[in-house]
Amino acid sequence: MNDAPSNGKETAIIRMEKIRKLYDTGRVKVEALKGVDFEVRRGEFVAVVGPSGSGKSTLMNLVGCLDTATEGAYYLSGEPVSGMSRDGLADIRNRRVGFVFQSFNLLPQITAAENVELPLVFGGKPPRERKERVEELLARVGLADRMEHRPTELSGGQMQRVAIARALAMDPDILLADEPTGNLDSGSGSDIMSLFAELSRQGRTLVVITHDMGLARRSGRIVEMRDGAIIADGSAAA
Repeated sequence: MNDAPSNGKETAIIRMEKIRKLYDTGRVKVEALKGVDFEVRRGEFVAVVGPSGSGKSTLMNLVGCLDTATEGAYYLSGEPVSGMSRDGLADIRNRRVGFVFQSFNLLPQITAAENVELPLVFGGKPPRERKERVEELLARVGLADRMEHRPTELSGGQMQRVAIARALAMDPDILLADEPTGNLDSGSGSDIMSLFAELSRQGRTLVVITHDMGLARRSGRIVEMRDGAIIADGSAAA
């Protein structure tokens, strides 16, 4: 039931065809994704919703190359991802996809600026470029005055903003967020979704996993999953 508009394969930054993911523990086999077709156009803001066990986090892990599909084809900006080497998948994770998690995943012993700087250090960027990029990103997320604070000195909403700045450090093609408001109060969660909406208006491609339909309606498109399949796909304004 896909009533989302399509501009053709050439504009799809994410294109998945007949994706299956089977987890086999030896005793139990679980089919987490059952032949899913999923497409995201460049600049779209997509919310993926569904109950626990619906397959939405598995889908995100495959999009972000944190895991690989059992069957099916995945194209990122037209480039086949299926069958890529470990180095190729690592390059996608490091340079082309930014991740935001429910638990923030910040290092508590270093400052907000140093947390944001880490991907730039690993990416081999020179010190002056790193400093300028960190200052730009923390200002963009409204934390220019919190650069030297450690995560323990920040609120939950502020920590998630630092995590978003860090995810944007390498200027990725896609920003993936898994329950980014799950550990936040309603006001902070709304602020984070507003920030995502602003990033979307700036042309960033976002895929957000959430269980909160109120927040999902702040996106441009809602994809609903259940039992490893997409059961609805359409405009958030519908």
